[in-house]
Amino acid sequence: MSCETQEEIDYFWEKLSAGGTEQQCGWLKDKFGLSWQIVPPILGEMLNDDDDAKSKRVVQAMLQMVKLDIKRLKAAYAGK
Repeated sequence: MSCETQEEIDYFWEKLSAGGTEQQCGWLKDKFGLSWQIVPPILGEMLNDDDDAKSKRVVQAMLQMVKLDIKRLKAAYAGK
């Protein structure tokens, strides 16, 4: 599921994970056992950047997250 803002990510994460299980990298299973990945579109742009160092930093940041955090992903992308 693509969400433009952190507020959207937070909303859908809360609703879909209720009674389910949270997993790494924005993945969760809802109470019915269906898997969802909740991601911002900007993630694809950052991962496909021509600068491999930027992309690698974003991957490393994402691997440390359960619910994705746009602010933290952008910070990793910027090298902060």
